[in-house]
Amino acid sequence: MEKQLTKAEEQFMQVLWELEEASVQDIIDQLSKPKPAYNTVSTIIRILETKNFVGHKAKGRGYIYFPLVKKTDYSNQSLNKLVDGYFGGSFKSMVSFFVNKNDVDLNELETILDAINDKKQKK
Repeated sequence: MEKQLTKAEEQFMQVLWELEEASVQDIIDQLSKPKPAYNTVSTIIRILETKNFVGHKAKGRGYIYFPLVKKTDYSNQSLNKLVDGYFGGSFKSMVSFFVNKNDVDLNELETILDAINDKKQKK
């Protein structure tokens, strides 16, 4: 999976990841106002199918759509692309950037370090 999603595609995938399966109308119902037109959502869902992010099954006269890509897999790929593209592949540089630019709270930093240490111990 190397494909990136547009903002709209990612928004619809977030809904599908949450619902696990949905019709076009179900997706529209989950979106905030102003809601996109039915045809717009349908078109983007078909694009997601061609990118192999979404599959479908027939239900009555319509389709029920479901994610083919796990949210964690997409998140990992997106994070790796961010780290590679903006921080020269260095996770340390990314963390340093966020600590310096976003005034990360010491408790948050300790929580992050604890999570990293837990992961190291489980390996």
